[in-house]
Amino acid sequence: MNDITNTITKPLAVLGENGSGYTKEANFVSWNGNDAKLDIRIWYPGHERCGKGVTLTEDEGRNLYEALKEIYEPE
Repeated sequence: MNDITNTITKPLAVLGENGSGYTKEANFVSWNGNDAKLDIRIWYPGHERCGKGVTLTEDEGRNLYEALKEIYEPE
């Protein structure tokens, strides 16, 4: 089985942390050496491993941004 590699190319924000030190983060992550994409997932302390999450293309990230603006910054 091939190992999946990841590299956080640009940390964005820690969205939350549980009592065990696991953090939910938004980052730009390169998976298997590909172009970095917006990524939201749980990281183990020290970024040794990661849990389930979601990776978004640039268009998906922009769509999410627009949707969140409508919720949190209504006109």
